[in-house]
Amino acid sequence: MNIAIPTDFASDRKPLGSSKLPPPPTRTIAPGDKLPPARRTHTPSSDEESGMEEGGDDPRTLLPDASRASRRPPILRTPKMHVPAYAAQILVAGTRVLVATHHHLRCFDVARHVDVPIWVGDTKDMGVRDAKVTALEFRSGSAGSVVWAGTKEGHLIEISMDSGEVTGSKFGVHAGVVTHIFRYGNAMISVDESGKVLVFEPTTASGSEVASLTYTAPRVYRIAEKQEFVKLLGGFLWTSLRSDTNGSGPTTVPIVRIYDVFTPGSISRTVSVLPNTTHHVGAVTSGTLLQSHAGFAYLGHEGGFISIWNLAAGPECTDVVKVSSSDVLSLEGVGTRLWAGGRTGVISAYDISSRPWVVTNAWNAHSGLPVMRIFVDPWSIEKEEKLSVVSVGRDEQMRFWDGLLGIDWIGNELLKREREFSTFRTINVLVISWNVDAAKPEALSDDLANLTFLNDALTSVSAPDIISFGFQELIDLESRKMAAKTVLLGGKKKNEEGKISEKVTSSYRRWHDRLVKEVRALAEGYTVIHTESLVGLFTCMFVKNSEKAALKNVAITTIKRGMGGRYGNKGGIVARFVIGDSSICFINCHLAAGQHHVRQRNADVTAMLEEKSVFPSSDAIEESLAYVGGGDGSMVLDHEIVFLNGDLNYRIDQRRDAVIASIQSGDLEALHTHDQLLKEMKHNRGFRLRSFHEGPLTFTPTYKYDRRSNEFDTSEKKRVPAWCDRVLWRSRDPERVKQLHYKRYEANVSDHRPVSAAFAMTVKTVRLDAWAKERAVVEEDWLGTLVELLADARQFYVEQALI
Repeated sequence: MNIAIPTDFASDRKPLGSSKLPPPPTRTIAPGDKLPPARRTHTPSSDEESGMEEGGDDPRTLLPDASRASRRPPILRTPKMHVPAYAAQILVAGTRVLVATHHHLRCFDVARHVDVPIWVGDTKDMGVRDAKVTALEFRSGSAGSVVWAGTKEGHLIEISMDSGEVTGSKFGVHAGVVTHIFRYGNAMISVDESGKVLVFEPTTASGSEVASLTYTAPRVYRIAEKQEFVKLLGGFLWTSLRSDTNGSGPTTVPIVRIYDVFTPGSISRTVSVLPNTTHHVGAVTSGTLLQSHAGFAYLGHEGGFISIWNLAAGPECTDVVKVSSSDVLSLEGVGTRLWAGGRTGVISAYDISSRPWVVTNAWNAHSGLPVMRIFVDPWSIEKEEKLSVVSVGRDEQMRFWDGLLGIDWIGNELLKREREFSTFRTINVLVISWNVDAAKPEALSDDLANLTFLNDALTSVSAPDIISFGFQELIDLESRKMAAKTVLLGGKKKNEEGKISEKVTSSYRRWHDRLVKEVRALAEGYTVIHTESLVGLFTCMFVKNSEKAALKNVAITTIKRGMGGRYGNKGGIVARFVIGDSSICFINCHLAAGQHHVRQRNADVTAMLEEKSVFPSSDAIEESLAYVGGGDGSMVLDHEIVFLNGDLNYRIDQRRDAVIASIQSGDLEALHTHDQLLKEMKHNRGFRLRSFHEGPLTFTPTYKYDRRSNEFDTSEKKRVPAWCDRVLWRSRDPERVKQLHYKRYEANVSDHRPVSAAFAMTVKTVRLDAWAKERAVVEEDWLGTLVELLADARQFYVEQALI
């Protein structure tokens, strides 16, 4: 007799509530078989917050690297034209725009009168009273001057783009709503929701070299009905239906049906998105081809995925790439970039020439509302000598973008010539980081290392121009009363002299006063420019008096990361200023604790670096020269140089006894291969600190010590020693920052040892007149490059039979 564990009554039970979960798995054990081992209980290997990683991969840690993406919108024009997001059908050819909304048609010339249409039409005047337009496309061979319109009632109408005059029609040729019209070479294709496809191909009998609505007899082709995604790619009709999927549970993938509509009697090819993917890939929303990657098609999906299809292999799905934490609603191949629009109103341009993909551009295109559609206007190449890309958003506005990203080309070329219009000088920066474990400054009194720590750190580099103290756990985070008091009273505005607020707890005031006293003891004079606190975090920054007048755009703020961004026990204090024409940002942070919480720490980093509107934005030309990546100074990575310090909490993935043995033998390099931060920076292609640098770790791990001793944690938990306390930096030009030292100190009043890092930082001052002259030269060079790029783009659209 066999015994089933657990007993399986699932087939006889009705599911509780609305749950459709499968029954629990069973294990069948025969008589005499060995029982399975008992479930292991969880034993944390680090502090009380440790444990195995919770949840799955944070999507943001797996996405293409956006750390150097330009946020500058590549604007061509922004006409104020109301375009209903769902009801409108749109066509664009150069400066001409046709908008059809229900039975109304309006044609605009955006180069002249955006607000006043050059003609207005109504389907009732076209012989089809109350017919609603549901699809539009330019007729083959018309160079954008003749339009085919499909209606809800199944009619096809041919309209002149110049006058609005009806030049042809086929009434009732479709049995239902015409959902799509495509052109391909000299042929035209119309599709309705019942699955009926009409293929208009010119013949000798028709007497025309292009498809004619009046004289060309269409051939009927059938596809599955009510397809939600339909797109003509590479001469094949690609379709997909939301409910048509393969797999189950977390690995459901959509099925795609591909039809060769130009071959009479051909049958569809049914394929699914990469069947062995570990992701739930959502429904297909969009599809495109890419000029730089011939032979491949790309489909956008809900869930933030893009699937890659090899056209020569069937077509066959060869890969799936996660690009966004929300749905990919629109997708278009533009030159060498894939442009994708999502629910947040951002259009992202991806360089897919290497893995991982890189986000080269990402800008807010539609005021934070979904980007419903993106498409290229190939007629703009000849009509305007531009490659125009059009987007339509839920904000019911149409935007025109430069598909060749000329503004970025010019900006990058100017950076190469920066020495032609800038002067440079070097200043010294000192960053001191310490998790004080709620110790008071008065505790630095009974030992020589404690007594001299602050002076030793301040004199570790000669006369620093900028001094940044970044402390963590100034209050006891285990004390609910103290933490609550800080949440309520901390982080208030400072007075004009930079002194700390009267309402902040005495812990912050004591350390503030002690730091001011120590800095004033230096030979040079200094002024406090920043102070800020956030539930244990404390930043205090000084500038040499001789440099104070050179500072501008001084700002400081906080970013909470505890409890999903609602609580400040983990997070960061972010400060910035512009000196000359270089923008500098400092982050003092405390990341998620726990031996195994690497992904959570990575997510904390991502959230801080990609937080929107951290600082006030600026659009002044002279100030924009200080920022990078087309940014306006509102985000951390808009700044030319970024320093990041704090208790980053990355641990060493090795047994405690092995780590201590390596420390005692002086073999610190053996620990580098097991350090979580170094591993993430080397191996995790989506890690947001991958673009940062860190000096060699030549000092002993700084965590975790017994207080007032040199012994690593001897408590019951016996935590593994680790380099939790770190200082990193990032510079647009790596040559602009040189590290002078990276060291630790032996103050022992905390369970962490303090560290400091000093840097020689090169800052620039731009001569605006010289910059303007150099820009004129670069813009002239761009015109030559533009001609070549447009020729390549035109050849691509000719090969795709679109023009």
